[in-house]
Amino acid sequence: MLLEGAINALGKVGLMLNVEKTNLAAVIAVLPALKNPTISTLSDDRWLAVNTILDELTVRTIIPRLKEAGAQGIVEYPLNKIVM
Repeated sequence: MLLEGAINALGKVGLMLNVEKTNLAAVIAVLPALKNPTISTLSDDRWLAVNTILDELTVRTIIPRLKEAGAQGIVEYPLNKIVM
């Protein structure tokens, strides 16, 4: 299972970002996701945190589009395993 999870993670990265609720639909429209992005509320209820997994090759084109859609605090991080 763990080996399969490591294989599943090859070529994938995690992306997390913050977005105002008013811009959420525009940000979601840009994001490809493994299934659906995780959306959490922040301490300021006008803002949301969005987490997703995507192909590493698409990050270069997606991050500028996310900024244009209103995303802030964008963090890309490597993945070791994706256990499904």
